This record gives sequence, C-alpha cells and structure tokens, in this order.
Amino acid sequence: MLKFKGSRFIAVLLVMMLIISSAAGCSNTGNGASTETAGTEDTVAAQVVKIGMVTSKTGALQAYGEQSIRGFEMGLEYATKGTNKVGNTEIQLIIEDSETKPEVAKQKAVKLLEEDKIDILVGCASSSDALAIVPLAEEYQKVMVVEPAVADAITGANWNKYIFRTGRNSSQDAAAAAAAIGKKGAKLGIFAPDSAFGHGGADAFKVAAANLGAEIVFEAYPPAEATDFTAEIQKMIAAKPEAVYVVWAGANSPWKAFMDQKVQEKGIRLSTGAPDIAALRTMWDNVGMEGFCVYYNGLPKNEVNDWMIAKIKEKYDTVPDLFDAGGFAAAMAIVTALGKTDGSADSEKLIAAMEGMSFDTPKGPMTFRKEDHQSLQVIYAIKLEKQDGVDHPVPVLVREMTPGETAPPINNQ
Repeated sequence: MLKFKGSRFIAVLLVMMLIISSAAGCSNTGNGASTETAGTEDTVAAQVVKIGMVTSKTGALQAYGEQSIRGFEMGLEYATKGTNKVGNTEIQLIIEDSETKPEVAKQKAVKLLEEDKIDILVGCASSSDALAIVPLAEEYQKVMVVEPAVADAITGANWNKYIFRTGRNSSQDAAAAAAAIGKKGAKLGIFAPDSAFGHGGADAFKVAAANLGAEIVFEAYPPAEATDFTAEIQKMIAAKPEAVYVVWAGANSPWKAFMDQKVQEKGIRLSTGAPDIAALRTMWDNVGMEGFCVYYNGLPKNEVNDWMIAKIKEKYDTVPDLFDAGGFAAAMAIVTALGKTDGSADSEKLIAAMEGMSFDTPKGPMTFRKEDHQSLQVIYAIKLEKQDGVDHPVPVLVREMTPGETAPPINNQ
C-alpha cells in the first residue's frame, strides 16, 4: 500500500475529488437530466411565443378594441397560413381588457408580463392606456407593438427602444389634415378631446399649420367622455375660423352636434381624418368635405386587403373597418420579425430584425423607421361623397400621400 504524508496526501485527494466531480457533470449532460445543460431553456422557450394584447374590450373605445382584436387574429391567420406557427414556433395570443382606463391597462400589462410570462406586448386603443404601459416594455425588456394609439409621445418623448408602432401618429395625421385645409394666412380652429390623444393631435396640427403660414384662432378641448358640446361649438362659431380640424375618437362623436348647430351653414368648414364607419354615419352634413383617411376598405388595392375583405365578409358578414386593418398590420409585423429571428422572441434579436424592416399590410407595405420605430405608411387624401346603397358618406380617393410625404419629425432624441 502506498503511503502519503502531509501536503502531498492532500494534493492527491483534491485531484481525485475533481476527477469524480467532472465525471458526474459529464453524466448529467449526457442524459439531459441536469438543469445546467446549455441551451435547454432557450430551446423550450423557442417552441412557444406568447403575445399579450391589452386593449379596450369595454369602455369608450370598445369598438376600436374589438376591431383591433379581430384584425390581429386575422393577421395571424393570414401571415402563418392558418397554422399559428412560424417554422416550429407556435404563437399563443392572450387578450386582456384595459376598460379604456390607464390604471387598469397598466395592471393588465403587469399581469401578462409576470403571471402569463408573455414575450411580446401589443396595445392599445387609447393613447392614455398605451402611455401607461410603454415604460413597462423597458422595465421588463419586452418588445411592444403599439396599435392603434396615435399620441406623438409614444414614439417621441416617452419612447424607449422596445417600442414599435404600426399605427400612424398624430403628426402624420396633422400633416395630412393641414394639407387639406391649410394655406398661408388661413384662420383655423382645433376641436379635440382633453386627452393625450387630443392634445397630441392638436399640438402636431399647430406645427403643421404654422409651417403653411396659417393662424390658429380657436381651440376647444372638451372632456374625452363628453356628450354635450354646445358651449364649445358656440365659442367656435363666435371665433369665426375658416376651417376647423376635428380630432376625435370614440362613440361620443361630436359630429351630430355640429350638424344640429348648423356649423357649416355658418361658413365654417370642418375637416378630419375619415373615422370608423359608425362615426361616418353621423357625418351626412359633411358630404363634400375634403380631409384624409388612414384606412377605408375600398381604398387600398392589393392582395392582402382583398383577402381581409373576403375573410371578414365570410366570418362576420360585414366589411373591415378602420382598426381591423391596424390590428392586421400589427400581426403581420410580428410574424415577419419572428420569421427573421427563426422564431426567437429574444428582445434584442427582435429589435435588430425590426429596425428598418418592411412588411406587408392591408394598406400596402409599411416600414419601421430605424431612429424611432415609427411605421411610415400611405395616408389617403379623400373627399366624402354620397353613394347609392351605402348608409354613410364614402371616403373617395383624391390621391395617395406617400410614406415620405407624411413622415413625422423624429422627436425621441
């Protein structure tokens, strides 16, 4: 028997222990039992990507939320050819109701992030809801696709690198609106809700109008939930603007009040983005109005829009509305990005794939601008016309404004 003494014995003993430990580690790696196995967790996670959507299933913007959900689900179907998969990666969608309340939107987003362990966020119908969630994307380091909230701050002052927006922003709307009613020396007004959406649209319009040499002589910001606009409209009539840019979203549209008080008969032209079909039904007094349109089912001419129209007709016996197209675009963006990352929802890989990325939508191609992740897209100059057999004024194309023509300023620096 060999005999070891002192430090020599201890050294040999340590070597033997290292050999035994190494052998045990190799055994675990070989049979896959060890939780330390490199890549195991990434491989499992890559099989399922969870998308959490926070939007208005109830509240003032319920109709917009419902359209966004319907469009997103159809966009997933179209982009994945009905499989809900990108390669071997399955896509799961979890939807939460923001109730059109920012504090609720934030609670639901935290629930999706912490309990449901979602990989990608989508939302919201309300700009205020979206702004409540935007900081969470950075805190949890998860990509958030914003649709259809339009407040400039989302891709401006409140932006972070995880935010991508498929919806247009207020500056894009304002550039289109100013082109429709503004000129040097024109006296203009603004009618908008007292909300992030309303003030964002108004502020952007002021800049666009100033660039044309127009003067703002009237502004009104009634509560976003208001149903009586009499006082504001009387002040508008007294101010005598030549034209008023109307920024509004929701079921409590002021258009019927404008009609009742015969605003246009008093020489005030009204202009706005052509809204959803429900709001268009209240705008018969605005036939002949020139404005802009983000989406109306009869305007885009492409295969994606044709598919969406046919699918909604088949499934819901109706036509796609304003935010069906937006939800569809958000889904197309996510699936396109996942295709570029081989199904990985790793945020850094997604960001690298999405910056500068172009993708198909019912409106045609959109592109995420690298600097602020705002999507650049076509916006339509339109005129409202009466058409036989249609229960609302129809936005008729005057011309397409190119993505470059309505590209908003970069304000996230």
